[in-house]
Order: sequence, then structure tokens, then C-alpha cells
Amino acid sequence: MAASVGRAGPMLGLWAAPRTSSLRQWRSTFLSHFLLSWKQLPAHTFRTDARKFHTATSRALFRLRPFHVVLATGGGYVGYRQYENYRDRELERLGLEVPPRLAGEWEVALYKSVPTRLLSRAWGRLNQVELPTWLRKPVYSLYIWTFGVNMKEAAVEDLDHYRNLSEFFSRKLKPQARPVCGLHSVISPSDGKILNFGQVQNCEVEQVKGVTYSLESFLGPRDTTDDPPFSRSRNINGGSNGNSGGQASAATAHNSFQNQLVTKEGNELYHCVIYLAPGDYHCFHSPTDWRVAHRRHFPGSLMSVNPGVARWIKELFCHNERVVLSGDWKHGFFSLTAVGATNVGSIRIYFDRDLHTNSPRYSKGSYNDFSFITHSNKEGIPMRKGEHLGEFNLGSTIVLIFEAPKDFNFHLKPGQKIRFGEALGSL
Repeated sequence: MAASVGRAGPMLGLWAAPRTSSLRQWRSTFLSHFLLSWKQLPAHTFRTDARKFHTATSRALFRLRPFHVVLATGGGYVGYRQYENYRDRELERLGLEVPPRLAGEWEVALYKSVPTRLLSRAWGRLNQVELPTWLRKPVYSLYIWTFGVNMKEAAVEDLDHYRNLSEFFSRKLKPQARPVCGLHSVISPSDGKILNFGQVQNCEVEQVKGVTYSLESFLGPRDTTDDPPFSRSRNINGGSNGNSGGQASAATAHNSFQNQLVTKEGNELYHCVIYLAPGDYHCFHSPTDWRVAHRRHFPGSLMSVNPGVARWIKELFCHNERVVLSGDWKHGFFSLTAVGATNVGSIRIYFDRDLHTNSPRYSKGSYNDFSFITHSNKEGIPMRKGEHLGEFNLGSTIVLIFEAPKDFNFHLKPGQKIRFGEALGSL
């Protein structure tokens, strides 16, 4: 016993060392004394428990399965991202500008490896399951409470009326709930939050402030041999397939993609991005009087499109599945793009029965074209301002890209909440 105390005495005395020497010297001295004391211990000191001690450590290591490692790593990473998002929100609340922190290639690849398309299809099937009457009110009430849904605007307020989640998400509104502004040329096609708006500069569009994406990557290449924008199928009854890696023809290679979209001299190209949260009204409408000539469907990822992710992943909208409707209005080119998201693989266009989104298999980088202009229909699909156009399965993003004169003005502020029918801009 005395011997043990004697050996431990120098060890205990070292705790006072930091008061008289530097921390680095103290660490070095402590480590050397610790190893020396450990070697001097009798062999029988831990004889009975030595095997148990080492065996327990080995067993604990072997019990760590890959799933546990991935779960712990992923959980820690998600927690860190949530902390960063919280910190950014607090800085924004204080009126300070938060510089975007873009994800690296490995982070985007890791995110894409998550089977979001499979999860979205599973969610879509779950939405179709008819709920028993006694379960409808509790389920819908929880959703209403979580996301702040205003059921007083719904055409049918009785929750028992909605047989499944899909019917609840695509509920219609009372006619007077969203009056359509007739004084302005372009209205909001949906409820949501304004992420960004303005002129398109150098063929780059801002998804949020400071984070851009390529206009050509987003809309896909244009075949200038046909009058309708992007129309490869103008003289074909049905659809056509293309590849987004195709190169522009030599005759138009010297012209930028942005200039090809502007059809009238003196006009500019404008954009507006509207984010639909899960609690928003999920249908979208025609933002103006225009003619839809062409549809281009890009299969792709289904990453989240909430503002935090949009600030994190560059060209997020180009990665995700989307449906581009293009045509023209009184001032030239006009397009509306519905962008898919996690659990929002289902994008429905009411007049397009041939559109099928979130298919199990697709070719990366591919797209599918379809023209609404045929031998029997030279005008395409005419849309009136405020007319029902389509719907999402949950919430997502609408991107408007259109041509207008230079004196076109937006009546918006970044980050503001907007409702369908309210003014976006006018001349």
C-alpha cells in the first residue's frame, strides 16, 4: 500500500506544475511520468480484469456497424447545418448581410446519393391512401397546426371531406379568397415567398441573392430553326427526346443564349423566383395572358428547395426535376417552370395528360420535349390570367422567365410573402 502511494505521489504532485511552468512542458512531463508509472506497476495488478478490459474494448469496436457510423456522422452534420441556418437567421433578423456558404462538390454528391426520388414516390403513394373518417381530423389538424394552414379560405372547410392527403393538399379555394389583380400585367401564379427577382444578367439567374445558376442549363438548349421557343417538335404529333449536352448550331454559336430569347428590340429578360412552403396553397395559376407552345420535362434529383438549401447549393434548380412551359405573350418570350423538390416529385399540369414526373428510371442529363402546336392546333394552349394551370404534391418553387420592355417594374421586395393574384410587376 505504501509503495502504491509512493508511486502515486509524484503523479499527484504534477497537478500543481502548471502554476510554475508552461502548459506544454507540464503536458510533456505528465505524460512521461504516467507511462513510467504504468510500466512499473506489478504484472498482477490488473491480472484478473486485464482480459475482460481488452475484450470489452474490442467487442465495443466490433459492435460499431457501418449504419451506426453513417447515422452518427450524418446526424452530426445535419445538426451542424441546422446551427449554421439558425445563426444566419439571427444575423438576418439583426439586419446583417449573410454571405452565402456554397456546398462543395462532395457535399452535393453526398446529398444526391440520398434516395429522395424513391422517398418521394413512397410519399406520393401514402398520399393516395384513403384515411378512415375518424382519423382525418386528427391528421389534418396536426398538419394545419404545424404549417399554419388557413382552412377558412378553402372551398370546403370540413376536414372529413378530404379522403386522403392528396385531396387535402390540392384543395381549392373560395372564389373570393384570391382576387386577381387586373391593373398589373403580371400577377403571382401562386402563394409563397419571393426569393429573388430582377433582370437576367450575362445569362445567369439568381436563385437567391449571391447564388446563381445558368439560364441555358435551366431551360435547356434552344433549337432556333422553329419559331416557338425551344420547339423541336413543332411539326410532330407527340413528343421528342433530346440531350441537354447538345451544342448550339454553328450559325447561332456567336449569339448568347439570352439574346436568342429576346425577340423584340429594346426588350430585356426578367426573372422571378417564388418558393411555396408546405403550408401554402399548392396550386399554381397563369400569371398573365399568354400562349403555351412547348413543354420540356427534365428528370433529375429531388433535393429540398427551401431558402436555406437554395443559399447552399449553386444551380440547385438545375439539379432538380422540373417542367418548363414556354411560349409567348404580348411582349415576347414567356416561360413558367415548376421545380420539383423532396416529397414533391409529382408535378401536374392540368392540360398535359402525357406528363409523368418522378419516374423510377431516367437518363442523367436528359430531357423530354413536347409541342402543343400541331397541324390541327396552330395556336398552342391559350391561358388567361388567373386560370388554373397545375399543382404540386406538397410545396416547391415556381420560376418565371420572360421578356418585357425596359420600363417593366417589379412591385416586390426580396423575402416578402405573396399570394396568388397579387401584382408582381407592370409597365
